[in-house]
Order: sequence, then C-alpha cells, then structure tokens
Amino acid sequence: MFHTKPLAQLITEANETGTHTLKRTLTATNLVAIGVGVIIGAGLFSLTGIAASNNSGPAVTLSLGVAALGCVFSALCYAEFASMVPVAGSAYTYSYATLGEFFAWIIGWDLVLEYSVGAATVAISWSQYLTRFLAKYNLVLPYQLAFSPFESATLQDGTTVSGIINLPAMIIVLVITAIIIRGVKGSALYTTVVVALKVSVVLLFIGLGWQFINPANYQPYIPQNTGTFGEFGWSGVLRGAGVVFFMFTGFDIVATMSQEAKNPKRDMPIGIIGSLIICTILYALFGHVLLGIANYTEFKNSAAPVAIAIDKTPYNWLGQAIILAILFGYTSVIMVDLLGQSRVFFSMSRDGLLPKIFSEVHPRFQTPYKSNIVLGLFISLFAGLVPIRVVGEMTSIGTLLAFVMVCIGVLILRKKEPNAPRAFRTPWVPLIPILGILSCGTMMAALPADTWLRLIIWLVIGLVIYFGYSRKRSNLHPTDTP
Repeated sequence: MFHTKPLAQLITEANETGTHTLKRTLTATNLVAIGVGVIIGAGLFSLTGIAASNNSGPAVTLSLGVAALGCVFSALCYAEFASMVPVAGSAYTYSYATLGEFFAWIIGWDLVLEYSVGAATVAISWSQYLTRFLAKYNLVLPYQLAFSPFESATLQDGTTVSGIINLPAMIIVLVITAIIIRGVKGSALYTTVVVALKVSVVLLFIGLGWQFINPANYQPYIPQNTGTFGEFGWSGVLRGAGVVFFMFTGFDIVATMSQEAKNPKRDMPIGIIGSLIICTILYALFGHVLLGIANYTEFKNSAAPVAIAIDKTPYNWLGQAIILAILFGYTSVIMVDLLGQSRVFFSMSRDGLLPKIFSEVHPRFQTPYKSNIVLGLFISLFAGLVPIRVVGEMTSIGTLLAFVMVCIGVLILRKKEPNAPRAFRTPWVPLIPILGILSCGTMMAALPADTWLRLIIWLVIGLVIYFGYSRKRSNLHPTDTP
C-alpha cells in the first residue's frame, strides 16, 4: 500500500516515444492559455458576489488575495514536480512518487470527483445560460428539452411542465469530447481563442465600470462579524477565501498535460505560474470594480452579481456580452475538466489501478480516446438526466487536499532524492511548502461541514474500489508466478 513508484521509472515513462504514448504538441503559450482558460470560468461572474454578500463584504478582494497566496505556494511546488516528472497525472503521479500508492489512489480518486462532477455541473449551467441568451432573440427552447426529468416549472399561462432531458448539456459534452479525441493541439488552439474572448470581456467590464465606482460602497471594508464564524469580520475573509478558491483551480490541470508538452521542464513552470499570475491580477481588479459599483448587500442570494452591477451603468448591452463570455468560459472549463480527468485515468490505468481501456491510445491522434469516449458518454448522460441541485455545487475541498499532498511531497522528495535533477526548484524550502500546507489546510478547515461530508463519502467509495480491485492489480503488487 505504501510502496512508492521509483523516480527513475517515472522519468523513463516521461521519455517514452511511440504509438502508445501521448503526442507532445503543447508550447508554453498553449499551457498558459489552458491554465487561464479553466481558471477564468463562470465562477468569476458568480462566486465573487456570493462570497462578498455572505462572508467578506467589500473585503472580498482580501479573500481573493488569501486564496491566491495559497495557490502561489502550491503552484511553486507543482512547478518543481512538473519539471522533474513530466508525466500525465499531476498530483496523483507526484503522490505516487513520494507518499506511496495508497495516498496516490486517494488523490487520483479525489481528482476524478473534481473533474467529472465539475464538468457535468458546468454543462448544466451552460445549458441554462444558453436558453437565457437565445430567449433575448425570441429563440425559445422547449422546457422539456432543456431540463432533467426530475425538474418542473410553471409557465406564464399557469400550466406545469416537466423536463425530459437536458439536450444542450449533453450535446456540449459530446461535442467537446469529439474535439479532444482529435488531439490536444486543436483543443489548445480552441482554448487560446476562447481565452482571448473571455479576457477581453473581463477587461471591458473593468475599463467601463471603473468610472462608476462609488467609494461609499467600500465602507465598512470589513463588516463587523455577526457572531457566527464565517459571517463577516476576519473569519468571513477566511471563509470567503475558501469559497472563491474554486475560482483559482485550474493551474493544477496544466500539470496533467506534462506528457504532451514539447519542452516540459521549461514550459510546465511557465504554464503553471504564468496562468496563476495573470488570473490573480484580473480577479483583483474585477472584484474591486464589482464591489465599487454596487454595495455588497445587493448581491445577497444572487448568482448573477455582474448583472446587478451593470444595471447601475448605461451599458445594458454589456449584459449579453457577459452571458456570451460565460458560455465561452463554460466550454473551455468543460474541455479542460475532461482533458484533466482522462489524463488522470490514463496514469492510473497504466499503473494497473484502473482497467487498461483507460490507457489505450488512438493510433493516429495519440490520445486516450477510449477513456474520452467512456467518460464523455457517462458525463453527458449525467448532465442530461440529473438536476443541478443533485449534481451539487463544485467545491474547493478536493483541490485543496491535492495541493496539501503536493506540498508534502516536495518536502519528502527533497529528503529522499536531494540530488535528482530539477529544472525548476521551489525557492525557500521548507518554508514555501510549509506555508502552502498551512494556508490550504486553514482554508479547508474553514469550509462548511457538508462539504467535508461529501468528500468523506466519495473517498469511502474509492477505498472500496481500491481494496476490492485496484490493489490486487497494481503494477507494484508482487505476482504469484516466478
């Protein structure tokens, strides 16, 4: 259970070539675009207002700073691992090399939850935003074809209708699956175009909204605590950091693409750290303008705080542009979630912990196409038939756990393999990894109890699979034959 995968073996796998390996086509620019593409998702347009109204008030910019700081510590550790071990699998692979198979399985299973449920949730939201966008142009999708069979609504004429299937959500998952099967180069090109559009809209909101900032909306900057932990005050800033942390997740997905980078030792640190820096700057400016245009109390129970802010400006047309940006943003998030999940499955399958179907590579496109097809079909059915309230809100706790494991891994590997070649070295070790562990661990502790419960239930399911299937079939498990 606690056997580690030798570092030399991981490096050998990273240098493999042939039809059974992933194709190296990604540059540093592609990796930065992929990171920014998934980091700047629709969370920016919704979670900022939610965290401000429920937790931190105008000090949501401080919450963003705390979350970003925790990410910086972890990103530096990720960059060292990615430069040393440029193999698909990200935190799963790193944990396998340092903490052992059991902890690697926990992290891999944890990432599966993050990517698959995340992709399904985003696809359902994408469908709802699409119907809202088309309705502005009198193009109305029937309710029955845009919602799951477990959802119903009352129309304007008083009749009640029930959904049959969320067709747009299914279609977008299948279309993106088809794109990534043909290769990550095309996926990266699409992501680069989408990133340019999303960043343009964010900059447009910041530029046009700055002149409508009312300084009175920043008072008090940190509202007085209500007497409950997490509801304003400094505990609210900390709880808000845990809420908005989801907005920064994505640079870890860049690490799953190591085996498809042209020059991973140089490009992976650039992709990981570069995307995080760009998004942190944009987030801080966006949050400052949003909370300056409207008072934080106006965002209560609103999933569309940007629309509230836009109503206070003469730029009503910007609302449709924001929805369009959200649609594009969602597609890139779905794409990178599906890419990340299939690459984690690819690594786990090659290690014998999952069936071999997940590591079979297409002879022409050199992508794990069978894994993409299986996951795409499953997630599309999930998105089409399950209501969003059951799929649940994507949480940050799984990613925070992975970040803690990676920071621990750097400390262990510096002790076990001090002379191993490192194209990028995390500075100020052990200080940076320890700060990463403390910051991410603190944000995990500040999250609600139900978030912990969902994580524990999922991990218990994973343990049943590990002890019932994976452990006996692991490549590290001794065989009975000579």
